[in-house]
Amino acid sequence: MKPARFDYHRASTTLEAVALIDDLGEEAKFIAGGQSLVPMMNFRLARPSALIDIMHIGDLDSIQRDGDALVVGALTRHRTLETSTDPTLMGGFALLPTAARWIGHTPIRTRGTIGGSLMHADASAEWCMMARLFNAQLRLEGPRGRRTVAADDWFQGMFSTAADFNELLVEIRFTTPRQCGALAEFSRRHGDFATAAVAVAFDVVDDRLCNVGIVIGGVEGVPVRAGEAETLLEGASVGAVDVDGAARSAAAGVAPMESEPREAAYRRHLVDTLTRRAIHDALATGVQ
Repeated sequence: MKPARFDYHRASTTLEAVALIDDLGEEAKFIAGGQSLVPMMNFRLARPSALIDIMHIGDLDSIQRDGDALVVGALTRHRTLETSTDPTLMGGFALLPTAARWIGHTPIRTRGTIGGSLMHADASAEWCMMARLFNAQLRLEGPRGRRTVAADDWFQGMFSTAADFNELLVEIRFTTPRQCGALAEFSRRHGDFATAAVAVAFDVVDDRLCNVGIVIGGVEGVPVRAGEAETLLEGASVGAVDVDGAARSAAAGVAPMESEPREAAYRRHLVDTLTRRAIHDALATGVQ
């Protein structure tokens, strides 16, 4: 199918983009890489009255370090993060390039943007999980100026975020670097969105785990923290990590969207298995 009729606009600055969408109204949409929006338009699942092309706002395509934080422009492509391996830039965030490799296929990673993924807010998307795992702060520009939303407050429901229609996501600030981390996913075919995914990150200080984060994607309507499992691992000795207990706790804590009990049980089983795998991988590889 082809999309319904729409008007096309191109913005060259953030201020121009915000002014355009504020004038055009809620039926207008920003478009960057288009890897989420265009397929929805082709299937008539989305019918924007107008598209505002923001890909020519050059200052939103960047990766830089600001102290402990990694600051990524919203128009930075998946592929750029995938190939960013400079330890002076990515130290403590080396899980991000690893996560990028799970996204679709090379053409998608070459065109798609991190900001587009976070605005689409698919619960199984890698950047949505990474935002929660690394306690991201998302900066928005709108008619009333600038505001920042914490990742824990960003996801409002399935495909729903805290951004107003006339606000543009311009920057993602990952604030909490971790020494070790891993991402484990299961999908039916390579390149598909994950049926379930688990991301784990922590530091090791004096042979003990600290600053533990565990995020589960693809099971509920938003990516969720496995709080009880995090507490169970916090302070554990590297040689005596209760992997089984953490995996069981993570699986028990999710509320799968499926109404069919067998499907929900299957999702919980996946969470259990993937949590074990992610913890073991993080302990074994120690992402630096």
